[in-house]
Amino acid sequence: MLAAGLAYQGIESYLDRRRFPPPGRLIALGTHRLHIHELGSGAPPVVLEAGIAGSSAGWALVQPSIAEFTRVASYDRAGLGWSDAARAERSVQQMVGELRALLSAAKIPGPFILVGHSFGSLLVRAYAHSFPDEVAGLVLLDPVSIEYWSRCSQRDKTRIALGARFSRRGAILARLGIVRLALNTMLSGSRLLPKLINRASAGRGHGTVERLIGEVRQLPRETWPALASRWSRPQAFLAMAAYLETLQPCAESAVHLKVSARIPLVILSAENATPAELAERERWIAESQSGTHSRVPGSGHWVQLERPDVVISEIAKLVEAIRR
Repeated sequence: MLAAGLAYQGIESYLDRRRFPPPGRLIALGTHRLHIHELGSGAPPVVLEAGIAGSSAGWALVQPSIAEFTRVASYDRAGLGWSDAARAERSVQQMVGELRALLSAAKIPGPFILVGHSFGSLLVRAYAHSFPDEVAGLVLLDPVSIEYWSRCSQRDKTRIALGARFSRRGAILARLGIVRLALNTMLSGSRLLPKLINRASAGRGHGTVERLIGEVRQLPRETWPALASRWSRPQAFLAMAAYLETLQPCAESAVHLKVSARIPLVILSAENATPAELAERERWIAESQSGTHSRVPGSGHWVQLERPDVVISEIAKLVEAIRR
């Protein structure tokens, strides 16, 4: 069974490279390559920054519509999606530096509208802090609470460590072809076999794969096979572990970073955002000369998947305001 799993994973991984080439470009940044997917034309360009384990594919419901009125780029951080594994420690400065180098190498001229979801909001705020002249506006989609995670409890740190451990266990299961089998059978409609595999192999972490599938199912059906192939690789789970472990130190280093008041700011919160999260976001709006904050009816944390219409509309209004 071990040999069969290894053979299954090896053959399917080889075929994946032919079946699912990167939709965009792979750009070399010295030690590794990052994948960037561009659509449309016009200025200001919009740059989409995914959540902590998200990829460029997660913007499939909004990127084509944004491309109808301006240039828009999504990308994969190191280790995720179609990008190569990271060669340097994951820190706010490193990730912001890699994004800036990528945009320069891709010849996308600023200033940009930076759109960040969840953990991605932390990174685009850090970018705006470090390079304010390169940022025309910010759109934050249910942003991660920097204040909360910068001083999180030992219990939260234990939760992060547990999540990273399960992610590394997922990398082992991916090498054996088990993740691929679970994802493919679940996406084909089967429920029983994936649940049995997840529970037997991941213990209390079996819900992680089920949550990933729930998010994938909100994307266009034609994207499912490519997403399953990306998450069938050990690299994806190792990258997720590394990003989870960097959440607290990244929040700690970003908690005192201020964004220039002149940069327009739009925040879209999930309908179920907590009072503490809403209060933190209101403080960010108060520091901006041109800021708006609203809760999006009918949305949870994945605003761009659950209410893409609202996200597209807010970005369009910001693009038009900047052009005027």
